[in-house]
Amino acid sequence: MGTVILDSSVLIGLMDTSDVHHAAARQAVRNLDLDDVCIPASVVAEVLVSTARHQPTQLASVKDHIAASFGRTRVIDDDVAMAAAQLRAQHRSLRLPDALVIATGIVDDASVILTGDARWDGIDERVQLL
Repeated sequence: MGTVILDSSVLIGLMDTSDVHHAAARQAVRNLDLDDVCIPASVVAEVLVSTARHQPTQLASVKDHIAASFGRTRVIDDDVAMAAAQLRAQHRSLRLPDALVIATGIVDDASVILTGDARWDGIDERVQLL
């Protein structure tokens, strides 16, 4: 398997035992080669919102934990921005944060874009639902 892009719903599911996606996210990530995982910077930002709101002193620690667990963070560059704009133009209900994750998978030619968001079904053949 090539690169796997993880959406925020997967990471939040992993980190929150009460999340509806917790069990599925754990199972999905357990089967991955973590050397092939990519986390878009926009996903890191989304995952950190709750920590920033409720435990701001832990923000750097949680970010470091994500990096230690999953490795590299993929920056949002011009190629990803253009692909995200095209996705938004084609799928009017697609939110920008979601388009950035899918665009990262397209630009990087990922094998899988893993999400818990059923609204992504059919947007790209790489999208796999938990």
